[in-house]
Amino acid sequence: MAWTRDQMAARAALELRDGDYANLGIGIPTLVANHIPPDIDVTLHSENGIIGLGPFPTAATIDADIINAGKQTITELPGTAYVSSADSFGLVRGGHIAASILGAMEVSEGGDLSNWMVPGKMVKGPGGAMDLVAGVRRIIVLMDHVDKAGNPKFRRENSLPYTGRNVVDMIVTDLAVFDRRDRRSPFRLIELAPGVTTEQVAARTQAHYIEELT
Repeated sequence: MAWTRDQMAARAALELRDGDYANLGIGIPTLVANHIPPDIDVTLHSENGIIGLGPFPTAATIDADIINAGKQTITELPGTAYVSSADSFGLVRGGHIAASILGAMEVSEGGDLSNWMVPGKMVKGPGGAMDLVAGVRRIIVLMDHVDKAGNPKFRRENSLPYTGRNVVDMIVTDLAVFDRRDRRSPFRLIELAPGVTTEQVAARTQAHYIEELT
């Protein structure tokens, strides 16, 4: 049984550490805000200038003026601050964000990330993703293990335009978790979703990886 998107987000949230400033990309990563462990203090950052954003609102607490970079309504927390886009990206480019959790279309076995463009489709541009992978210390990717056609998204080499080369440190899919000790090391399969087998993961993965399940 594969993880749901909420379960993937909850698993990624476990990688955050007390005191972290963390950026959440659009898509599945925005769900991480709902799953921050209660025993740690994490400040969530959104590129549109929110520092300290909270979880998604209930129907009774929606404020249409409080949105994240994906234009979804979110909540404020005590201490939430609003800054200009220049200051927001200054935090990213200055190396002040400990982790960024991003979505992906493809990740290569060498940690290359493609997450902004599909050839033949109209896109507005890469947004802040290229700044994030260049300026943030740790990049965690949340993505489905295969695309809608059943093709592996964890690949030997990416077929789509790059967002960054050798930038991904951990991958959480609906089937499994992969990480690597540093950016010179191969990815390791370290965890399976409940009911998922190593054979199922191997059949849906093109990339080379090391199996290190505990």
